[in-house]
Amino acid sequence: MTHELIAAVDLGSNSFRLQVGRVVDHQVYAQDSLKEPVRLAAGLRHNRVLDAAAQRRALAALTRFGERLRGFLPETVRVVATDTFRVARNAAHLIDKGQQALGFPIEVIAGREEARLIYLGVVHTLPDPARRQLVVDIGGGSTEFIVGQGYAPLELESLHLGCVSHTLQYFSSGSVSKKNMKEAELAASNELETIIATYRKLGWQRAIGSSGTAKAIAELLHLNGLNGLNEHNEPACGAGEISRAGLERLKALLFRAGHVDHLHLPGLRADRAAVLPGGLAILSAVFAGFELECMTFSEGALRHGVLHDLVGRHHHDDMRDVTVSQFMQRYVVDRRQAARVADSALALLQQLLPQEDPGHEMEAQFLTWAVRLHEIGISVAHSGYHKHGAYILGNADMPGFSRQDQVRLSGLVLCHRGKLASALEAMPDARDRRMIFCLRLAVLLHRARIEAPGPDVRVSLTKHGMTLTLATVGLAAPGLTMASLEEEVSQWNALDVPMKIRHGKCCRSGAAAPGTR
Repeated sequence: MTHELIAAVDLGSNSFRLQVGRVVDHQVYAQDSLKEPVRLAAGLRHNRVLDAAAQRRALAALTRFGERLRGFLPETVRVVATDTFRVARNAAHLIDKGQQALGFPIEVIAGREEARLIYLGVVHTLPDPARRQLVVDIGGGSTEFIVGQGYAPLELESLHLGCVSHTLQYFSSGSVSKKNMKEAELAASNELETIIATYRKLGWQRAIGSSGTAKAIAELLHLNGLNGLNEHNEPACGAGEISRAGLERLKALLFRAGHVDHLHLPGLRADRAAVLPGGLAILSAVFAGFELECMTFSEGALRHGVLHDLVGRHHHDDMRDVTVSQFMQRYVVDRRQAARVADSALALLQQLLPQEDPGHEMEAQFLTWAVRLHEIGISVAHSGYHKHGAYILGNADMPGFSRQDQVRLSGLVLCHRGKLASALEAMPDARDRRMIFCLRLAVLLHRARIEAPGPDVRVSLTKHGMTLTLATVGLAAPGLTMASLEEEVSQWNALDVPMKIRHGKCCRSGAAAPGTR
C-alpha cells in the first residue's frame, strides 16, 4: 500500500469512533483515535424515525471527524454505518448530510458484514489467533456473534439486541429492579435461542468480548474486585476479564442502588452508566445461554477490522473478490462466458473512460463484478433471470460489500438485458449508465457463447451523438447479432442518447458514455 496513513470511521448506535492507522509492511499500527458518545439509537422513535436532536449530535461529531480527516485521500478512508442506520426510515437524509460534513462516503453495512469486520479486528489483536474463539460484540443497537478459528470466521450472526435499545425498552426511567432485569434477560435469551444450538455444535476454546459494553463491565469488575476469588484465594479473573460471578455481583449493586444515577463505582462514566442496565442484561443472557464462566476482553473492534480490510483491498486480498468467486461457484456460473463478456465490457469501458482517469479503476472493478455475476439468476429460472439475479444480489449476505454496493450491483445486473427505460429509473448516476452500456453491449456481442476472438467494436462520439463501429466479419451469427444491436440502439435513442451503428474499418477514438453528455 502506497499510503502510510489510513483511517476507519465506525458510526455505531451508541458511539461514533475514528481510528487512524499507520501501515508498515502490510501491518497496521494505531496512530490516533477519536470517540464521540452520540447515542444515536436513543433518538430512534417508535416509528423508526431519528429525531432532530440525535441527528444534530451525529452531524456535530462527523464535522469534527471531517476536520481530522482533512487531507486524506478517498481511497485511504472507509466509513461504515451500522444498526441504527440500517433500521431508521430517514437514514438516507442523515447520510447525505453526514457525507457533506465528513467529506467521505458513508457505507451502510449488513449485520453479518459487521460481524465479519469485528472478527477481523479482534483476531488481529490476539497473540495466538490459531485457537477457536467465540467473539461477542454488544453494540448500541445490535449484538454480533462470531465463531472463528485463525483468521477465518466459521459462523457469523447479528441480532437486534443493543445496550441502548435494550435500556430504552426495559430501563427507560433509569430504575433497575430484579423484575425488569429478569424481563430484559429473558427477552435477550429468547433472541439467543435462534443461534445457540449452531454455535454450541461448532464449539470454541475461549470467549472474547469486544467494544464498549464488554470493556466497561470488565473494567468495573476489576476495579471494584467484583470477580471474586478462586479456591486458592486468588482473583478469579484478571484485568480485562469478566466472570459469571462478577456479573451477578454487579447486578446486586445495581439492585441496591435502585437507579443508575445512584450507582457510584470507580471506573463508571456517566455516559456508560446510562446504558449499563441493558448491556448487563444482554451479557448475562449470553453467559447463561452459552454456558460461559469467563470472558476475556479484546481491544480489537469493528474500526480495527475496517482498517485491516482496507489494507487487504490495496494488496489484492479483497474480500469482495472472494465473495464474487464464491457466488459464481454457488450459482454455477459459466466462467468461460463470464470471461468473454468481461473482456469486451472492459475494452468498451477503456474507450469511454481511459485508464489514466481517476475513476477508471473503481468502475472497472464494479463492472467486472457485475459481469461475473450477471447470470447467477439462471440457477433460479432462465425466464427473467436478470430479475432473479438482481434480487439475490440485493438481498443476500455478501461479505465485503456495503448495502450501497449491493444495490449498485443489483441494479447493474437488472439492467444488463430487457427494457431499458424502467430499469434505468433507479440508476440515474452517469457512471452507472456508462457501465450498463458496456455490460449490455458485451452481453449482446457474446450471445452465441462460443470460443472465438471477440468482435472488433469501437465507440466514437460525433456531433450527432454516439457511433458504434464494428466489422461484421468478427461477429458470430451476424444477422441475429445485428438485429439485437439495432434493437439496443433504438432503446438508447428513445432515452435521448443518440446512437447509430456503422459497418467497416473500426476507429480508435474515445467517447463519452451514455448519461455523461
